[in-house]
Amino acid sequence: MTEAKTGSCLCNQVKYEIQGEFQNFYLCHCKFCQKDTGSSHAANLFSTNSDFKWLAGEDLVSTFNLPSTRHVKSFCSICGSALPSIQDNGNLLVIPAGSLNSRFSKRPDAHLFSDSKACWDVNLDKVTTFKALPE
Repeated sequence: MTEAKTGSCLCNQVKYEIQGEFQNFYLCHCKFCQKDTGSSHAANLFSTNSDFKWLAGEDLVSTFNLPSTRHVKSFCSICGSALPSIQDNGNLLVIPAGSLNSRFSKRPDAHLFSDSKACWDVNLDKVTTFKALPE
């Protein structure tokens, strides 16, 4: 049996636990994911057989379903952090990777919607890096 993983939002008012394995880890570059993350892509883990439970703040979770699409985003109504969503009539758990507090070993399986990549999402491995905020 795998060790339970925990996660939370930025303000730490919403907390959750997942027991089980992630089947897929996708970096999605679609325009919807760019809009709802404010970044070049979303990083989401997918599971169809994990046990999931809210540990705190379930009443603070809001969910937005983009009309006429399959795009769903759950988030903390206080700090706006992305949170797990239960989709496809309860058969699919989508976990924003950055919301996990626990380490996990799964590596991304694929980039999705690569034709929609942000115009600035090129050669990022060549951009100068800093360990903290530059002075």
